[in-house]
Amino acid sequence: MNRELLMLVDAISREKNVERDVVFGAVEAALAQATKKLYQGEVDIRVAIDRDTGDYETFRRWLVVPDEQGLQNPDAEELLMDAKERVADVEAGEYIEEGVESLPIGRIGAMAAKQVILQKIRDAEREMLLNDFMSRGDKIFVGTVKRMDKGDIIVESGRVEGRLRRGEMIPKENLRNGDRVRAMIMEVDLTLRGAPIILSRAAPEFMIELFRQEVPEIEQGLLEIKSCARDPGSRAKIAVVSHDKRVDPIGTCVGVRGSRVNAVTNELAGERVDIVLWSEDPAQFVIGALAPANVSSIVVDEEKHAMDVVVDEENLAIAIGRGGQNVRLASELTGWKINIMDANESAQKQAEEQSTLRALFMEKLDVDEEIADILIVEGFTSLEEVAYVPISEMLEIESFDEDTVNELRSRAKDALLTMEIAREESVEEVSQDLRDLEGLTPALIAKLAENGVHTRDDLADLAVDELTDITGQSTDEAKALIMKAREHWFTSNQPAAAAHE
Repeated sequence: MNRELLMLVDAISREKNVERDVVFGAVEAALAQATKKLYQGEVDIRVAIDRDTGDYETFRRWLVVPDEQGLQNPDAEELLMDAKERVADVEAGEYIEEGVESLPIGRIGAMAAKQVILQKIRDAEREMLLNDFMSRGDKIFVGTVKRMDKGDIIVESGRVEGRLRRGEMIPKENLRNGDRVRAMIMEVDLTLRGAPIILSRAAPEFMIELFRQEVPEIEQGLLEIKSCARDPGSRAKIAVVSHDKRVDPIGTCVGVRGSRVNAVTNELAGERVDIVLWSEDPAQFVIGALAPANVSSIVVDEEKHAMDVVVDEENLAIAIGRGGQNVRLASELTGWKINIMDANESAQKQAEEQSTLRALFMEKLDVDEEIADILIVEGFTSLEEVAYVPISEMLEIESFDEDTVNELRSRAKDALLTMEIAREESVEEVSQDLRDLEGLTPALIAKLAENGVHTRDDLADLAVDELTDITGQSTDEAKALIMKAREHWFTSNQPAAAAHE
């Protein structure tokens, strides 16, 4: 039987053009796997075959683990103190072995062993092909549709397969067997059988890479695509900037008679692309991103990372877009929360903000309405500004003399100190479970405390829009934080549910 084993190894080695040692390793794995089935539990078996004679030995082995770690798998692990009783000089991380009866090759059958061996070799070939493919550094996978797999599409390129999941396809795009497909390589997951390369045709990165291939100036470093936002198959926006004053970024991306942008559009099932000029000035960037709508005015709120954009009645529908598409894409492109409003809504909001600010100045500075309005007209929007702007700027206000300015600054500083003491007292009331919540910074905790949110349950009870108003976070960030706060509701109910079962 040992001679037959050597003949089998030699035959497979020649047939598959692989080293004998690789085949021996596969045989050892096959015998070890078959031997494991004779034992209860997750035992660890090692088989060692003599490469010259075909004789083989079988060992059961245990991994030596530190005493303080404890046993995760008692069938294949042993504590260091127990292992030292068997092998005095053994160390954690090493194995101790015990010879066991070897399973005759006839028990599993030569053909069964061959199938396991061939599968091991196929896996090795697959990994080698995959490594060769990935070493080329391609970002776009080009292949043909081979088959459907549970709603996903398997795309074949040579002997390598990629998986295009349903959620990463362009909506309403009907791909059939044999169709040529291009898609972005998003990741490689070697645990997936068959098609380990994960693909996407809906990701913004795919559009960026398509433009990179169509526009040589991007590869040359003359142009750069700063960001991209997509509604796959419908509409997209990309932000471009030129690093060479002689190169027009938008015209270069459009190409002669639209040839370059049309090539991208045709690849993406007619997806219309707005090419926007990127700007370091966030307000200017947002104005460009909202094209083709014309913006009347814009107010930037740095703290909330939001902008109020005012457009006239004629541009209101254009700025918002069908189903809110235009403003949503502009927001994703720029990274700013964008509030679209007409002139009346803007005036009403400004009046409300002025009323709130007037009340703040009158209360905290102990001044009348006239003084409060002068501060507002002169552009003061907070007590901090009254307290700490250069005194020379306040002295330029015609209505104020030096004594008035000094008194206002003194009152503002006293008010801020009083408010800070009250804030610290409020923060002290915040429970430890809320302080320990992952994702909460001291600044966020202070904002929550100011608004009466002192416990984890208080936070968990908030609606998403309530939290965004308090913290100025994005909707997604607020939603994630609320769900984190609610986790203990579900974990605390599990034991009771288990007991009931």
